[in-house]
Amino acid sequence: MISLANTMKKFFVPLFLLIGFLAFGQEEPAVVKGKVLNAANDRPIENAHVVNLNKVVGAVTSEEGDFKIAAQVNDTLYFSYLGFKPIRVRVTNDWLKFGTVKIKMTEMGIALEEVVLRPIQLTGYLEIDAKNIPIYENYRYSISGLNQGYEGGERSPNALSRVLGAVFNPADALYNIFGKQPQQMKKLREMKKDDEIRRLLQSKFDRQTLMAVLQISRMDIDEVLRRCNYSKDFIGSANDLQILDAMSGCYEEYKVLNR
Repeated sequence: MISLANTMKKFFVPLFLLIGFLAFGQEEPAVVKGKVLNAANDRPIENAHVVNLNKVVGAVTSEEGDFKIAAQVNDTLYFSYLGFKPIRVRVTNDWLKFGTVKIKMTEMGIALEEVVLRPIQLTGYLEIDAKNIPIYENYRYSISGLNQGYEGGERSPNALSRVLGAVFNPADALYNIFGKQPQQMKKLREMKKDDEIRRLLQSKFDRQTLMAVLQISRMDIDEVLRRCNYSKDFIGSANDLQILDAMSGCYEEYKVLNR
């Protein structure tokens, strides 16, 4: 009996240790909390966006400026709000230990360029008026089997050359951006999976969040899209979510052609 008891003890002790280790490994990720305020008057900022640049997850502040987001020590959080200067804050041990931290954002002046609206003069003749009304929609076409595309239509008069460019443009043309930063480019997939980040990008046109997460410049983003045969009109007018989807598709094409 003593021998059996000793045997059972030797069996269960490692089993308990293993279960405890697995439970520890499945522990919930750390969450940091904070409050975003206007630095000028300490009023809470509602709907400010918070992005963890390391984990590529997002959050939005409440009516009282409160937020919480998954983060670990040394993760960098990126705060942005329309009309305010975006800031980056590093997560510290003290933040995780003591709880809520106040983040103050500085408002910046925005000078709006004058926009001149010119009415469309209609003649009453359908054929003439149809030609005078501008069309601003871009159409994206793909070439079957080549994983490439181009934009056609009136606002892309060189559509034919874009087709030929899609056929003969080597994948190496994108290496300077995609090839040298594979880890950053992999974040494109992670950004597309996070609903909060997608909602954030849908309302933005400044590319700031994309630049912060991917650690590339605005010129790099424009160059990627040009290499992937997107028109100047699309590059200039698309919101950040459309840019994200375009870059993601381009990166997937690059990986296929680069194999």
